[in-house]
Amino acid sequence: MDVGREIRKAIETGAVKLGVDQTKKAVRDGSAKLVILSKNCPDEFLLDQSQTRTLRFDGTNADLGSACGKPFSISVLAVIEPGDSDILGA
Repeated sequence: MDVGREIRKAIETGAVKLGVDQTKKAVRDGSAKLVILSKNCPDEFLLDQSQTRTLRFDGTNADLGSACGKPFSISVLAVIEPGDSDILGA
């Protein structure tokens, strides 16, 4: 499975929160089904959401932003609804 492609599908057809603040809020309120972290996202972020399934993206925050189709870096994102994506099966 191409994780980057599945992330893009989730963004286009599902519900995804981008960035640290929105992701932390989604984890706190229990709506995050999966948290995806760039490989250069600090490990202490993992401690904040230990009950939520996580996936390390094999790329930097710039690569994750590009995979999301955004012109900026993204360290972390939360998948709320996967839409047509198979990202929850990763």
